[in-house]
Amino acid sequence: MLVTQKNLKSFLFLLTFGLIAWGGIKGTALAWFALQSHSSGSNKSVILEIPRGKTAGSISMELLEKGVISDASKFLKLGKLMGWWKEVKAGEYEVTSNDSPVELFSKLTSGVSVSLPFVVREGENIYQIADKLEERKPGERKKFLSLVKDPEFMRSLGLQDPLPPSLEGYLFPETYFFPRRIEAKEVIQKMFQQMDALWTEERHTKAQLLGMSQHEVLTLASMVEKETGAAHERPVIASVFHNRLKRRQRLESDPTTIYGIWENFNGNLKRSHLRQKTKYNTYSFRGLPLGPIANPGVKSIDAALSPAKTEYLYFVSRNDGTHIFTTNFKDHKKAVRDFQLNPKAREGKSWRDLHKKEGTN
Repeated sequence: MLVTQKNLKSFLFLLTFGLIAWGGIKGTALAWFALQSHSSGSNKSVILEIPRGKTAGSISMELLEKGVISDASKFLKLGKLMGWWKEVKAGEYEVTSNDSPVELFSKLTSGVSVSLPFVVREGENIYQIADKLEERKPGERKKFLSLVKDPEFMRSLGLQDPLPPSLEGYLFPETYFFPRRIEAKEVIQKMFQQMDALWTEERHTKAQLLGMSQHEVLTLASMVEKETGAAHERPVIASVFHNRLKRRQRLESDPTTIYGIWENFNGNLKRSHLRQKTKYNTYSFRGLPLGPIANPGVKSIDAALSPAKTEYLYFVSRNDGTHIFTTNFKDHKKAVRDFQLNPKAREGKSWRDLHKKEGTN
């Protein structure tokens, strides 16, 4: 009988009776051991990793060394007698010194590995996600970046030709809970499924009315995401890009230019970068870049689909996370002088101030 949380109480009675009947005094001692935790006070918690092929003896000794059980020999014997070792599954389990041996086997045979948060913030790109995954499991960065650019893998997810250059923009940013040793493939699949579920029939219809594909909407949404952290500004930022697209004006977005040189970018955007001709440098061509430059959140996607009705064609940072919007180049130049070329306008200002006001991280 395989013990679970649901049948634990009834099982304990059967176990006690069976062991006593099986071995008399010895059986009574083993039954007592099976039902008692090693510690009823400290509740020491540890992560036990069980790779495929790890022996019952090794698991028993590790539990003893970690202070979770008091007797490796009895634990080994209990598992053999009850047939539980055959049911133990590979994984990572959180076990405590307050767990009785019966409860320990319940965990080790469940296959439910411990999960840890994996936080992907709105506006993070595939390279930043890959770096986070590398911190979690060394060696996964390269696999992640290879998979998100692999045409066959993209098709396996359900994407059809023409395929995007990568899965940038198609990975939904949120807090996930994954096993500590999660594989890059599983991370991508989960994030893609979340974004795919977000692309509802209603959003698809809105995109059609705008004459845009999902890829174009995600591209525009990623630009909105990177241009502002102020939630109320997103529809206005989106309106600027829509207005420019209609007038066939270059979008001239710094974040797209940076993305085009991401792996060689040191954080300092120079004029020479703006002259580099990449498929993401929107200073050098008209229209949208080749694809998304980050993974946008819901609000930026909806802003791209439902932009504010404005005549704005320009925006300039106020240095505090918000922007000043203008309809003509003359007013735009004045805004640049007032907010970007004026040192006093920068004193004591930071985009972080916006996050403090809005209570975000």
